[in-house]
Amino acid sequence: MGMSVTIDRAAEQDAEQILKLQYLCYQAEAELAGDYQIDALTQTADDLRAEMRAGLVLVARLGTEIVGSVRGTVDADGTASIGRLIVHPRMQRHGLGGRLLDRIEERLAAEADAARYRLHSGQRGEGNLRLYRRLGYAPVATEHVSRHLNVITLEKIRVPRARPGELAASA
Repeated sequence: MGMSVTIDRAAEQDAEQILKLQYLCYQAEAELAGDYQIDALTQTADDLRAEMRAGLVLVARLGTEIVGSVRGTVDADGTASIGRLIVHPRMQRHGLGGRLLDRIEERLAAEADAARYRLHSGQRGEGNLRLYRRLGYAPVATEHVSRHLNVITLEKIRVPRARPGELAASA
């Protein structure tokens, strides 16, 4: 019987493993951008630990191995910034990225009262853009970063989920 993937809050001791996965996952994006000095490839473990203390970092585990991660924070106006959604290449196209995104949206809504979600993607990251659109995100802005890179900002308004019995009570 195979192991199932679990998604939980990252612990500080996960930082090194997250960074190794991040480095692996961002190689393709760096190649598309023509820039191997992007933040995802130069981030330190101390920087990541600071992010873990300031916001929410989730990891997807297959046994003891971290095979995915995502990060998020919520600002004063209720906008959740979601970033660094990564999935190990051998685990891609099996729904794990969508599961991570759903889980961080749920947690940011429950723990920090997020009203909307915002994320960024490189224009050439067509697979990522398809995933985000399928999950309800819509482009709201495009920023020209360099000759080789445009970054698209996408947003999604939180739709509160009905609690059991709520629909019957309101009908």
